[in-house]
Amino acid sequence: MSERKVLNKYYPPDFDLAKIPKLKLPKDRQYVVRLMAPFNMRCKTCGEYIYKGKKFNARKETVQNEAYLGLPIFRFYIKCTRCLAEITFKTDPKNTDYAMEHGATRNFQAEKLLEEEEKRLQKKREEEELNNPMKVLENRTKDSKLEMEVLENLQELKELNQRQANVDFEAMLKQYKELEEEQRCKEQEEDEQEMKAMLEQAHNRWLLVDSDSDKEPAKPHPNPMAQTKPTDILQEDPQPQSKKLRRESWEWSVGKLSIKAHLAGLVACRKKLDPALENGMETRGTTTNTGSVSAAAATSSLGLLGAYEDSD
Repeated sequence: MSERKVLNKYYPPDFDLAKIPKLKLPKDRQYVVRLMAPFNMRCKTCGEYIYKGKKFNARKETVQNEAYLGLPIFRFYIKCTRCLAEITFKTDPKNTDYAMEHGATRNFQAEKLLEEEEKRLQKKREEEELNNPMKVLENRTKDSKLEMEVLENLQELKELNQRQANVDFEAMLKQYKELEEEQRCKEQEEDEQEMKAMLEQAHNRWLLVDSDSDKEPAKPHPNPMAQTKPTDILQEDPQPQSKKLRRESWEWSVGKLSIKAHLAGLVACRKKLDPALENGMETRGTTTNTGSVSAAAATSSLGLLGAYEDSD
């Protein structure tokens, strides 16, 4: 592992580089390289668009019998992403660009064609002026005339714009602000009127309710604009009806504290008789009194037991 980092390697005294055999590879051999599409193109087979920057696994080869100033020209083979048709293009070192060969058409090439046409015309003009001084004078006259026409057209356009540019933007902004302020005031007045109508309607309803209820005392009208606090509900007095309901539920579940109401129906008051009947019935009263007293005691004991069971 330490030998891979050394800079100077050992060569024996009898080392001869010519004795090393060389590989015989074909000149038009191909390599697999990873590249991106250099321009936008469209497949001729299926019409699929391939945009610039699309990555491909391409095959690269050197074009035979073609070179520019000693620089080799390379050809690349790619496949369409949709129909897998083969598309080829090669390098163009003369124009520092790539040239489409077959399988697709290059898009957005109008600007390039225009530049090429301008270069061709400029080169033709320079060749004509090289040996003809009268042609040089004629071309200068044409250029000056064209320049004067362009300046006149530009001046006309400026005058036309000045005629039409008479719009006062400050006045427009001021008018727009006035309209906006007027509309806002109108909306505010409508809101106030609607609020007043709602308050009057609520006040009339409260007056009607107060006039219909004769038994209930008059209650103060709540102020809708007053701000209520969350703790106000804790200060209100409980209603008497709720007290009554709680008392009844307590009596049904636990029972009453006194048992007078239960015993009231069991005790009977003795009625006064005539003196004649009292004397005649003394003898029989002794026997009946004992029986009645025992019956009353039994009924009273049964009543007490029932009351205690209800209370439990």
